Amino acid sequence: MQHHIEITSEKIAIIRLGGELDHHAARHIREDISQAIYSGYVQDIIWNLESLQFMDSAGVGLILGRMRDLQVHNGRTLIIKPSSTMEKIFQFSGLGKYIWHDTEQEAIQSLGGILHG
Repeated sequence: MQHHIEITSEKIAIIRLGGELDHHAARHIREDISQAIYSGYVQDIIWNLESLQFMDSAGVGLILGRMRDLQVHNGRTLIIKPSSTMEKIFQFSGLGKYIWHDTEQEAIQSLGGILHG
């Protein structure tokens, strides 16, 4: 499991996931991002799943849990580029309306941010 978290100056966390997301990997990501949310460094999250090959229910739980964390800040969540299988899982989980098929840059702009670099 590879993951990279980038936080923009507009408090948007871009979480890029690759490989396989299981319960163990989800726990590490949850700890990292929840701390940033509670510290006020993150207000919105973009989950970039373009390089993610596998995700079980722990992945859905990870995203839903961070959405709850973000409610304190009225934060928003976008999920970009999930595989077709993952998209079906998100649809069944009630997360379908958060899926975007646009680029990471377009998702950032929709949240009012600018990708630097």
